[in-house]
Amino acid sequence: MPRRYLALWFPYLATDRLRRTGRIPASGAPGERPYALVEMQGSALRLVDFDRCAVELGLTRGMTLADARARIPHLVALEAEPQADCEFLEVVAAFCDRFTPLVALDEPHGLMLDVTGCAHLFGGEAGLGALAARAMRRIGLELPAAIAGTPEAARAYARHGRGGIVPPGQEEALLRPLPTAALDAAAETVIALSRAGLKTLADLVERPSETLSARFGEKLTVKLRRILGHEDRRITPLRPPPDCVVERHFAEPFADAASLEAVVVRLIGEAARVLEARGEGGRLFEIAFFRSDGAVRRLVIETGRPSRDAKALLRLYRERIETLADPLDPGFGFDAIKLAVPVCEPFGMPQHSLDGRAVEEEAVADLVDRLVTRFGRDRVLRFTALDTHHPVRAAKALSAAAPLPEAAWPEPEPEEPPARPLQLFEPPQPVEAIAEVPDGPPIRFRWRRLTHDVARAEGPERIAPEWWRDGSDEPMRDYYRVEDVQGRRFWLYRTGFYEADSAPPRWFLHGLFA
Repeated sequence: MPRRYLALWFPYLATDRLRRTGRIPASGAPGERPYALVEMQGSALRLVDFDRCAVELGLTRGMTLADARARIPHLVALEAEPQADCEFLEVVAAFCDRFTPLVALDEPHGLMLDVTGCAHLFGGEAGLGALAARAMRRIGLELPAAIAGTPEAARAYARHGRGGIVPPGQEEALLRPLPTAALDAAAETVIALSRAGLKTLADLVERPSETLSARFGEKLTVKLRRILGHEDRRITPLRPPPDCVVERHFAEPFADAASLEAVVVRLIGEAARVLEARGEGGRLFEIAFFRSDGAVRRLVIETGRPSRDAKALLRLYRERIETLADPLDPGFGFDAIKLAVPVCEPFGMPQHSLDGRAVEEEAVADLVDRLVTRFGRDRVLRFTALDTHHPVRAAKALSAAAPLPEAAWPEPEPEEPPARPLQLFEPPQPVEAIAEVPDGPPIRFRWRRLTHDVARAEGPERIAPEWWRDGSDEPMRDYYRVEDVQGRRFWLYRTGFYEADSAPPRWFLHGLFA
């Protein structure tokens, strides 16, 4: 299937954003005045954006504010906010996710959508283009749009042509009359082409590509080939495409909560059937609600294991709805709902053991999923073993919803006491100890003003530092498991050695055995 791209260009994005917030009066209001956005460039304020009224009066980008006001005294100038414009464009890109999951920014003030295989869902390419244009105008954005076989062709036809649909394979025939400004080259390059008598893309096509490359660089000829449809370059979407997507679009927006949940139930059931046919389960489920005013609300459900149980997912959805600090406000209504499964994994059928352990594990996993949904993935933790000999780094707290690493907990020897205590002090607590030299265990030590006489001891266990983490100057530790006369068991270590020409070693208490 040939690739198809939809280019959306918002020439008045900055002023349209300000109109949405009420900082600029609505277009067509009585006594409407032209508006321009300015920023300091060099030593002068220059125009960087404006509305349609200002364009019709002949203002252009780069013009100084003093020159613009000399021509149009009633011009209203506001400070440009490029960061706010960029954030608003990302919001619009999220709204366009209802048409296709492959949406990329096309600066300045544009979006590029890969709509390959999507047009038939909206009544063909003409229906898709018209629907996208209506949706953008409904949220207050003026735009031309174009569909073509390459991103560059769609962009050029939307920004420098009349917009519309370029039939597959007809890019060169329709785009040859476009001006050389469609190449988006530097202003000096466009001026040089014009002085050479090359004013349209057709003029460039008639020249040998080697000559153009030698004079203006290889980038110009590559861009020309892409605009004319001879070479395709895929877009890089803002969000990676999910493994599974199901969605519903509505002819009229609705805001009924009961109907909303009914749609979500059907989407979850449909996604479960798709995953079952693939032999997979989802680890991450994202439900996106597209409001008619352009706002997009996303709810994420995460599971600790691959799942396609529709009833369990519905319970997690209801749990997520109940825990929202900001309720799901339909506003003027939702006109589309999409359920995406960004993370899928092979799904193995559970093997129920005779002792019922598998049933218990399923119940615990369901409980973990509900806790993660209610409190967040970073507030429900579990410990996992790490492949390291360092006692402090032997375990790590992970989110209960994260996949477990392959390292397993070390199995103790039969009828042997544990090699590591359950409780570790961080940092280890210094103690005063009397020990046999040179490598003997402590005979007596003082900790928290109490003296402990050692009855039994095991060691030393010498643990060297991980030099790639701690550095070569980190001292080695000799660990001892000791038991005092009251039966309390401690884990102590010594740094340094008993040597005549060095400082005496230091003793620390690192943990307590249960």
